[in-house]
This record gives sequence, structure tokens and C-alpha cells, in this order.
Amino acid sequence: MDPYEIEDTSDWLGTPTPLEMYKHSCHMLENEVLELTTLLRKARQDIFGLVEMHAAEAKECARLRAELKAVRSALDDESRKNSDLTMTSNYLLCSKDRLISEYHRQLNEFMGGKLPEPTTNTIG
Repeated sequence: MDPYEIEDTSDWLGTPTPLEMYKHSCHMLENEVLELTTLLRKARQDIFGLVEMHAAEAKECARLRAELKAVRSALDDESRKNSDLTMTSNYLLCSKDRLISEYHRQLNEFMGGKLPEPTTNTIG
């Protein structure tokens, strides 16, 4: 037997022909392309969903920023009002103390200096 014929397996039973091997390879590639197409479609749907979620969250973030800005503005207004009221209250307390001192002085003068000296009442 010729040594080159030992390697010739074309007459063996169950050995695929080159055409059958090409067909099988083509079928495997078709299946892989179909699977990759399915995965790509799913990935695109996921990306689209994520983009929609991001847009909704960006809109909510913008709404919350606007609300925060309004609340900060209202807080600043109330803080200014509080400062104004505190200053007015302090001014009125000082004015009250001056009036009481003046009335005490006048009353003491009217009574001929018989009133005792006022004690300072510090409220803190």
C-alpha cells in the first residue's frame, strides 16, 4: 500500500465531505449571528431604557433644584425678616429703658429726690 493512501480518509464511513463541513460551519455561523443579533437587540433596548431613565431623573433633578432654590430664597427672606424684627425689638427695649429712666428722673425731681435709685434689670 502506498504511504500517501494511508492518509486518504475519504472512503471512511462517517467522515464528512468538505461540502458537508462547509455547510456545518455555515450553519454554526448563522446560529452565532442570530444569537449575537438577539443580544444586540436586547442591549439596544436596555440602552434605550437607561436613556429614558436618565432623562426622567435629569428632569426630576432640575425640578428639585428649582424647588431648593425657591426654598432657599424663602429662607433668606424669613432670615431677613427675623433680623429686622430682632433689631426692632432691641431698639424698642432700649427705648423703653430710656423712657423709664427719664420718667424716673422726672418723678424723682417732682418728689424732691426722695425716690431710690433704679436697679438695672438685665434680661439676657
